[in-house]
Amino acid sequence: MKKFFAFASLLALTLSACSDDVAQSEQKGEGQVTITLATSAEVDTRAQISCTTPVLEDFALTIEGVGYDYAKEYASISEFDADNYLRFGQYRATVVAGDVMNEGYDKAAFVGSAEFSVSPRQNTEVEVTAYIANALVKVEVTEAFETYFVGGHTLKLTTAAGNEFDVTEQTEPIFIAPAAFTISGTAVKQPNQSGAEGTVVTLPEYKNDEAKAQTFYTVKFDVENAGRAQLTITLNDTLVESIDIEQELNDNSENA
Repeated sequence: MKKFFAFASLLALTLSACSDDVAQSEQKGEGQVTITLATSAEVDTRAQISCTTPVLEDFALTIEGVGYDYAKEYASISEFDADNYLRFGQYRATVVAGDVMNEGYDKAAFVGSAEFSVSPRQNTEVEVTAYIANALVKVEVTEAFETYFVGGHTLKLTTAAGNEFDVTEQTEPIFIAPAAFTISGTAVKQPNQSGAEGTVVTLPEYKNDEAKAQTFYTVKFDVENAGRAQLTITLNDTLVESIDIEQELNDNSENA
C-alpha cells in the first residue's frame, strides 16, 4: 500500500512538472527550428565552373527578425542546433561561407537566405540554398589577335578593391567581389617590313561597372581584318568595342 501511494505521488509530481513545462512553453510562445543547407555552384552561363565547395561546418549563420528588432549570430549551424528555439514570429536565416573580398582563383564565397515563420510548440523546417556570391571573370585572346600582335602581349585585371591579376595566359576564372573590374594591357604590333622592330601599343581599356554576383564574364580580345585591321573586344560574345588599329593604336604607341 505504501508503494502504491509512493508511485501515485511520483506520478502526480511528474504530471505537474510536465504541465509546468507546457505552460512555460506556451507562455514563452517558442517553437523549434531545424535548418537544412544546400549549396549550388550554378552561374548564369553554360560554362563549366570548377571551385571548392564549402562544407556545412564552414557556414556561419545569422537569424534576424523580419519587421522587428532581433538579430543573433552563430559561428555554425550546429551551434544554433544546440539551442534552436525561437519565439513565435517571422525570421530570416542567412548563411555565409568565405569572404567575397578575398579575391583570386578558386576563392568562391557562398551566401544564401530564407524567410520562415515560427509557431508556438511546433517544429519549423527551413531549407536554405547558398549560391556563389562572387562575380567570375575570364580573359581570352583569339588566334587572330596573337598572330597580329606577334611580338606578344600582357593583360591585367584590376578589381574595384584594387587587386591586380596577370591574365595574359588565363585558363581559369578569377572570383572577385561583385562591383567593377577593368582589363588593360599592351601588345607588340607586327612590323611593317622585314627586320623592323615591333611597336608596343597600349590596348583600349575595358571597364565593367556593373559586375554582378553569380555571373560569369568572359572578355575576349580579337583582331578582324575587313580592309583595315580592327581590334574588337567582346563580352560574353557581345561586341562592346571596335577600334581601327592603324589609326587609334598608333596614336598611343611607344617605340619598343
